[in-house]
Amino acid sequence: MIAVINAVLVMRDHYIPEAVLFIEDGKIAGFGEMRKTPVPEGCEIIDAAGAYVGPGFVDIHTHSDGKVFFQDDPVTASQHHLKHGTTTLLPALYFSMNTEQYVEAIGRLREAMQLKECANIGGLYMEGPYLNPKFGCDKESNPWQGPVDKDRYQPVIDAAYDLARVWAMAPERENILEFVLDVKAKNPSAVFSVAHSEASPQQIEAIMPYGLCIGTHHTNATGDRPMYPECRGVCVDETVNYNREIYAELICDSRGIHVDPYMLRLVRKIKGDDRIILISDAYACDGPIPPGYEDVDDINFDHTGEIAGSKMTLDIACRNMMKHTGASIVNVFQFASYNPARAVGFYDRGEIAVGKRADLVMVDYNMKVKNVILKGELQ
Repeated sequence: MIAVINAVLVMRDHYIPEAVLFIEDGKIAGFGEMRKTPVPEGCEIIDAAGAYVGPGFVDIHTHSDGKVFFQDDPVTASQHHLKHGTTTLLPALYFSMNTEQYVEAIGRLREAMQLKECANIGGLYMEGPYLNPKFGCDKESNPWQGPVDKDRYQPVIDAAYDLARVWAMAPERENILEFVLDVKAKNPSAVFSVAHSEASPQQIEAIMPYGLCIGTHHTNATGDRPMYPECRGVCVDETVNYNREIYAELICDSRGIHVDPYMLRLVRKIKGDDRIILISDAYACDGPIPPGYEDVDDINFDHTGEIAGSKMTLDIACRNMMKHTGASIVNVFQFASYNPARAVGFYDRGEIAVGKRADLVMVDYNMKVKNVILKGELQ
């Protein structure tokens, strides 16, 4: 048995200071205040030295380590995120791939998941294939602009069905329901997200009975549908805000470029803390930096100078969320661990509770990572 001592445990809605936590067979076996909870003789001791100990981060939407895509070097990308406290992640595969490239990338990641170095890969996030071609970085390379075509998409579903926990899609694409039903036929537990879209509320809500429960990088790569030139319409962002069942993914960079800090606070007020998911959306891109952004070091730009995801990990996203919104450490662990785990069905992790997987991260008051425990093993 392992005993993590001198910890401030970060629970779902409170702290336990001066605490001890026990790990056995890779799971949390118990916890409590040290003065009331004796440590059995023979325990392996890990001294948290007063650090906050919370559930490992769950990043459901990340493409890379900021430099290399997961499908190109899964070990390097996985280890980078693990060192920053992400004990579960879903590599995101972007719509710029054609059928053959998707299938090949899925195969490489399936093999990588067998490696110990990639033990934090928990499945896939399919950011495509059917998004709105008007939105997103590198949109000029989108090979899926034509009609929804079963001959083209079915090989992708067949390759990814048991790994893909999330399928991002634009509900306004013609015949998109055919694609949705074919995904569900192969994996009834798969969920969908509205992404890169200018769909109406009615188009989005029509997919919700089939498992649409996430808004991909909320307020980014979404359109507007004004009824009159002088009026603001309702579209994707408003629908995600309105529907309680939909989680809102947020990219929280240091300058508030992806999502303005005021918008972060507004979304938090509307959605509530149990429907916010922090993502890194880390991407690999080395385009020109637009004027006025020379000092930005945590986001990427594509070859046209358009924003192309981030260079972040979730510890950084948590720190930025605290700065921009006044969220506490308890709050950001909910946004980066518990909520994303629930959204995609990882019910065995994401919180400190007896019987849950012993995925833990030790941080200081500013979310700087000191140690990481994955499946009960100190990394």
